[in-house]
This record gives sequence, C-alpha cells and structure tokens, in this order.
Amino acid sequence: MKRFYKDAEAVDAEGGCGIALDGRPVRTPGRQPLLLPNRALAEAIADEWRSQGEVVKPETMPLMRLAATSIDRVGAQREGVIDEVAGYAETDLVCYRAEGPAKLVARQQAVWQPLLDWATLRFDAPLRVTTGVIPQTQPPSSVAALRAAVAGLDTMALAALHAATTACGSLIIALALMEGRLDAADAWEASQLDETFQIETWGEDSEAAARREALRRDIEATARFMALLRQ
Repeated sequence: MKRFYKDAEAVDAEGGCGIALDGRPVRTPGRQPLLLPNRALAEAIADEWRSQGEVVKPETMPLMRLAATSIDRVGAQREGVIDEVAGYAETDLVCYRAEGPAKLVARQQAVWQPLLDWATLRFDAPLRVTTGVIPQTQPPSSVAALRAAVAGLDTMALAALHAATTACGSLIIALALMEGRLDAADAWEASQLDETFQIETWGEDSEAAARREALRRDIEATARFMALLRQ
C-alpha cells in the first residue's frame, strides 16, 4: 500500500507502549491495539515504519509482523499454538541422525548433541536419539517438561518461539535461541546442518539458495525480537 503517513514514533500506552503514525495509534491487521511490552521493542518497530519508502512493504517489517501475530493469533489461539510448538519435541530434528557418511555423523554429534545435553540439564528433558527416519518415541516426562516450558511463556515470547521452531524445524534449537544458548547464526547453521552438508557435496540450485536465505532472515528477525523482549 502507498505510504500514508509522514512520521512514526513510539508512544506510551496503558499497560506498555504503542506506535503512532502522525499521532494516530497503529492497530494490528485484526484491528486490535498494538500494545508492546517495552519501549525498546516499540522503538524498533517504529524504525520499521519510518524506514518505509513511498510504498509500505509488510515483508520488510518482521518485528511488526511478529508483534501483530502474537496479538491476533497467539492471544486468541494460545492452547493450539502451545500444542503445535510442543509437538516438535516428539520428532525434533536434532534427535534424528544419519547413518553415514562418517563426516556428517560426526558433524551432527558435534553440533546437535551439546544442545540435547543442554536441554536435559535446563528442562530436565532428556530426549532419545535414533538413526534414520523411523519415529522414535520420546519419554513422556521429557515431552511434558518441554511443553511446560513452552506454556510458561507470555504471548509475545510464545509467538517468537513458534516462529523460531517452525523456521528451524526444532524446538530444542528454538529454545536455545530464546535463552541465549545460541545466537541467530548458530541457530541457522544447526537447523541447516544436513542441507549444508549436501550442498558441500553436490552444490546448490538458486531455488534452494533463496529458500535458505529466507529462513536465515526469519531466524535473525526472530532472534532480534526475542532480544528486544528481554530489555
């Protein structure tokens, strides 16, 4: 849509902060008030609005998109989102290892096993590792512990975790990103480990490269959103 405002600013609002465009409060696509938990996130989203050119491009506003999603979707469908995110614990990427070649097996062990060890200590949630693609049943107590960690998040943190989990294909990687165990680059590399290995061996086509780049940007934006929530 064509830009219809001159300036954007973060403003105080009851219960948090909001964004005003030429003094008018921004609402979500669902027409809900855009209420943000702190000024740091509000200022960052205001910057996204200010940086728009003659045409407003929502795809260049990932922080705004995450905040709006948290209000419009996660707030209204909280239990369903929790179930979706926690469900990744049943078939988490980092639990499924290759049988070969040896170089890939070693790389998976070096990158993924420390994350599983961390999750065991952090959430008391040991997960079983298997080779191949046949589903591995996980301990119910571990699945329950990870679900409790997800369910304990507030609405915006839950939206961020959902975005990271779906982008990474792993709840464990997403939780490590949320808690600062991994940065955005490490989370992307961990989630793309198998694909990167295949590219090193066989090369990469333009479509796959574009998909990987989009995932990288999504993870970077989500990591920034998570960091701003902590301020």
